[in-house]
Amino acid sequence: MIIKKAELETVCGITSKLPQSSGPEFAFAGKSNVGKSSLINALMNRKSLARTSSQPGKTQTINFYHINDAFYYVDLPGYGYAKVPVEEKARWGRMIERYLQKSAMLKCVFLLVDIRHEPSANDRLMADWIRANGYMPVIIATKTDKLNRSQVPKHVKMVREGLGLGKNSLIIPFSSVTKQGREEIWDLVEQQLKSKEKEEKPEESED
Repeated sequence: MIIKKAELETVCGITSKLPQSSGPEFAFAGKSNVGKSSLINALMNRKSLARTSSQPGKTQTINFYHINDAFYYVDLPGYGYAKVPVEEKARWGRMIERYLQKSAMLKCVFLLVDIRHEPSANDRLMADWIRANGYMPVIIATKTDKLNRSQVPKHVKMVREGLGLGKNSLIIPFSSVTKQGREEIWDLVEQQLKSKEKEEKPEESED
């Protein structure tokens, strides 16, 4: 996909009302240091569309990025950072839950996990949470460049088993450094967009 326009359109805090989006939404969830901002920047071929930070736990809002005036990437608050107070974590959790339950335009939820490690309890909880709200998460296994190529299949299996996923569940190994997995993610997004276009296109009437 050619990116002609990409901008941060809406930032929602804990007390903010969710926007009435005009296009399909694709949400990205994951723990605080898993690389969500780096992923979004890599998808956009931008260096700083989404703000990255060396300090985990900085994303405390739901950020809506409008792409080509046609659809949205939605960056959800990171979870699992130990230094964030319990009360703050609970508020972020409620923000995410409210979004998953209330967004009428949400088409797909990507769950990012670090391919190097077994999924954490928070990762498993988020996967279950996404499923409980009616979505099948697409798993993006980040930081693939940190592994040898021969190690990737073994770690993908570890992620699959750790999240309790079936063999048909989609896991995309990804690296923001090498851009591995970028095209697979875009292909999935474009399939969803084409599916929406078919649903909206009126059938031709027969004479």
